[in-house]
Amino acid sequence: MTSSTAPVKSRGRSDRGAWFLVLPALLPILLLSVGPLLYGVVLAFTDAQAGRTEPTQWVGTLNFQDLLHDSLFWDSFRIGLLWAVGVTVPQFLLALGLALLLDQRLRLRWLARALAIIPWAMPEVVVGIMWRLVYNPDAGILNETIRDLGLGDGRDWLTGLATALPAVILVGVWAGMPQTTVALLAGLQNTPGELHEAAALDGAGAWRRFRTVTWPAIRPVALAITALNFVWNFNSFALVYVLTSGGPGGRTRLPMLFAYEEAFRYGQFGYAAAMGCVMVAVVSVMLAFYLVGRLRGGDDA
Repeated sequence: MTSSTAPVKSRGRSDRGAWFLVLPALLPILLLSVGPLLYGVVLAFTDAQAGRTEPTQWVGTLNFQDLLHDSLFWDSFRIGLLWAVGVTVPQFLLALGLALLLDQRLRLRWLARALAIIPWAMPEVVVGIMWRLVYNPDAGILNETIRDLGLGDGRDWLTGLATALPAVILVGVWAGMPQTTVALLAGLQNTPGELHEAAALDGAGAWRRFRTVTWPAIRPVALAITALNFVWNFNSFALVYVLTSGGPGGRTRLPMLFAYEEAFRYGQFGYAAAMGCVMVAVVSVMLAFYLVGRLRGGDDA
């Protein structure tokens, strides 16, 4: 009897010890992430406003009903999707090419790798200020180059209705490419060199080696970093806020910017919280599709 219950007691002590070790890391997550998220969900069902003297009232789904008919929000949602796709796709393609290049045995490869991750080390606010100087219509390096090459007088890139979103997307690609490059480079370096040598001996060219050896090896990393990049880009705030503040005419007003304005410019906390809930739900659905795809793919994913 004693011998059969001893392992159970031992496992119980082990579980308690594991929870004790995990608790210091779990508490900040609960306090700083889960707690505010739940509070935001509750706030979405109220009429909370800034400077209101009356008690906050429970209004049920009224904020969500108003949101369904808010064309400005859905327009910002469309812009957010365009921004997320427009940044994520070229970001991945350029990072893949750069990772393949940095994986080669080049001279001063260590220096090239260090330079490639410089944008990653820069805060988004600094990146935004730097690129505002680049796009400056009067003294920016971009317009100066255009004038020196005799291609015209340049233009105001960040305030033009047709150029603002593409200009901001270019900055997003530049700023986010290093982290994608590092992830893909790590996947490339874990690819056995013997596979490439065997494929080369079989007469496979560069494209065939990439398709049959390199891509299957880095595919899980590529799918994971692309999914994360899409979520991060869709939830972008600081970079676009510094560059354009959502202008001109709302052409770069991402959903996060729209929710921020509703909460802190107009004081509609309940309505802004409802926007946040919708965005969390959309991102959760996207991640669910990704996870289901990975589980169905199994080891081949």
